[in-house]
Amino acid sequence: MTSAERRAGVGLASIFALRMLGLFLILPVFSIYAKELPSGNDMALVGLALGAYGLTQTFLQIAYGAASDRFGRKPVIVFGLVLFALGSFVAAFSDDIYGIIGGRILQGAGAISAAVTALAADLTREQHLTKTMAMIGSSIGLVFALSMVGAPLLYGSIGMPGIFVLTGILSLAAIFVVLRVVPAAPAIPRQPGWPSFLEVLAHPQLLRMNFGVFTLHLVQTAMWIIVPSALVNRAGLPVAEHWKVYLPAVLLSFVVMVPAIIAAEKRGRMKLVFNGAIVLLLVVQLGFGFLGAGTYSLFFWLLLFFVAFNVLEATQPSLISRIAPPHAKGAALGVYNTTQSLGLFLGGTLGGALVKSSGPIAVWFVCATLAAVWLALGLSMNMPPPRVRQASA
Repeated sequence: MTSAERRAGVGLASIFALRMLGLFLILPVFSIYAKELPSGNDMALVGLALGAYGLTQTFLQIAYGAASDRFGRKPVIVFGLVLFALGSFVAAFSDDIYGIIGGRILQGAGAISAAVTALAADLTREQHLTKTMAMIGSSIGLVFALSMVGAPLLYGSIGMPGIFVLTGILSLAAIFVVLRVVPAAPAIPRQPGWPSFLEVLAHPQLLRMNFGVFTLHLVQTAMWIIVPSALVNRAGLPVAEHWKVYLPAVLLSFVVMVPAIIAAEKRGRMKLVFNGAIVLLLVVQLGFGFLGAGTYSLFFWLLLFFVAFNVLEATQPSLISRIAPPHAKGAALGVYNTTQSLGLFLGGTLGGALVKSSGPIAVWFVCATLAAVWLALGLSMNMPPPRVRQASA
């Protein structure tokens, strides 16, 4: 990779990391904090607060992707980050769950994921695109892991309003990275419009990827309605000590993830590793549902979840960018990120409603069913061929 490509990869991964860190910091502690708010014992509202971010993301990802095709990537990204910061501050200064839901909806209006990943594709040559997308995907997995460890400690020191304020500050910091660190996008002929979206929506391999990212983020959000309370009630751990479970699970998951990614990318085992991670995700849902009692059991299933999540989060952006038609990357990534956001929204709302009506076992059953369907689709998927290595210019 050239120095400009490395700078682009690091800069864009940092934008994702700064934005997603703020989002993920909320997951391990919000269901505990919500109990202090008016109506905070209503699990359906708690789930809506967690998933509301994904609601506006669902409606706006395609629009942002198309806008970035027409008006340029950077202006769209900066606009989205400003909206995300505003939503964070609204949530920080709200004193009831309805105000937080409003702030989360405004956060979701900053739907920049498609524009960021499309910019990565613009700034990286084809033979190095997998590396850049893996950097972005790995950054999401890394900040997710860090948030699991850091959230309980931050919650104990600055509280949930402080975490929301920190989220807004991180978003503003990401604007600086966009303007000062990431190289300018080259002038690339665009073909925006409905034909590109129709082509993307009818692509069988992209449909499989879209269902996969939908499932992954639905499962992720639904889990964090249940897991923090399980650590308190089943393992007897107060919120401030949850890091004692998350930290070793996260560290061990990276030890397992790194050789898996190497095997996928460099040894041509992408399909095996990809589907193996989906199997792990399925096993985790069944494990939590039927065997998730006690500290050591919860630790074991969390470890397997982190491995599966990190592998899938690191490989999917690379695959989607390689499968998508070159002239419709913005559209393809817009649809991909839309289904991701829909998963976030339904994971929170559906998860909260299921816990309220039928208990946690219903959540694990639905998540396991979706993972099984994803596995069937993954087994029939045709992986893109490895990129031919070319000499650097």
